[in-house]
Amino acid sequence: MNAGLTYYERTLELLQQLRQTQMDAIDQAAEICTNAIANKGLVFLFGNGHSRMMCEEMTPRQGCFVGWVAMVELAVSNHASIVGSNGLRTALHLEKYEGYAAEMLKSFRFGPHDAFIIISTSGLRPLIVEMAMGARERGLPVIGIVSRKHAEAAPAGHPSGKKLIDLADVVIDNQCPPGDCVLELEGLEWRTGPTSTVTGAMIINMLRCEVAQRLLQRGVTPTLLPSHQFVGNTSAQQQLDRFYEAYRRSLAHLYAE
Repeated sequence: MNAGLTYYERTLELLQQLRQTQMDAIDQAAEICTNAIANKGLVFLFGNGHSRMMCEEMTPRQGCFVGWVAMVELAVSNHASIVGSNGLRTALHLEKYEGYAAEMLKSFRFGPHDAFIIISTSGLRPLIVEMAMGARERGLPVIGIVSRKHAEAAPAGHPSGKKLIDLADVVIDNQCPPGDCVLELEGLEWRTGPTSTVTGAMIINMLRCEVAQRLLQRGVTPTLLPSHQFVGNTSAQQQLDRFYEAYRRSLAHLYAE
């Protein structure tokens, strides 16, 4: 067996399942995000641990546009050291700490047209559940990107018994199996080959592209972050400056008195 090719084929199957089963959910999510951005609101994205990558896949990223805000909490997602300072042990503990999400949300002033995307393959830990609860309490529509198979198979981690799939207005299933990994190898007790990064990034980019098209159809031209890797391209630099300024202005209501 060629393990690399097997992983490719199994992940490709998940992407095909995503296309076959999740287009309605992506359509609903795109409409929520389009309404938010068209009305000068913001779409916040939160994911702890590895799910943080999906927030940053949306923004800042070449081809992204003003209207998305990645809520990156380093204490629960910056654990590349694994052990020692900023290690994995403390980050995993904070995911289970009740009340942490509420303190994070206090740092933001949400507007009437804002929306929220929460990314978590399991959708079980208190941090994720309470982030969804807090967004809903503030009147924000919540989009969850989660593995239904994992969430439905595992017990709730929050005292309320709620999971992300119970709280999201729209659930986009990333198609990942329980535990995320798809490859079993003889001699290994645990599976390898995680897939949520691949399917999650596909969902994020499908959503981004669909929202861009819908904004244009409404007469709203998104201010894009261009590729700035073209040496000597002055128009790219000018567009980058326009993006910075438009993004700064988009955040005005977060700091309004």
